[in-house]
Amino acid sequence: MAHTSTPKFHNEAGVPAIQIGTKEFECIGAKPPQDHPHIYIDMGHEDEAICPYCSTVYRYDPALAPAGARPAGALFSEDAG
Repeated sequence: MAHTSTPKFHNEAGVPAIQIGTKEFECIGAKPPQDHPHIYIDMGHEDEAICPYCSTVYRYDPALAPAGARPAGALFSEDAG
């Protein structure tokens, strides 16, 4: 059985909105060590969600891959840090 993890996104660049290819994700704010508590966000039927910690606006874009983001560097990787 394949294990899929929930993608994590950050807003290190401080952009007003990030487009993502999933409606279920985690926001970490900035990259560690300046990150906020990693919170799970589920947009449900909506196409937009705002992180209650950092106020980043996330917009769902079905044209992006599930772990895709615009700007591209907004996807956080545990390996890259």
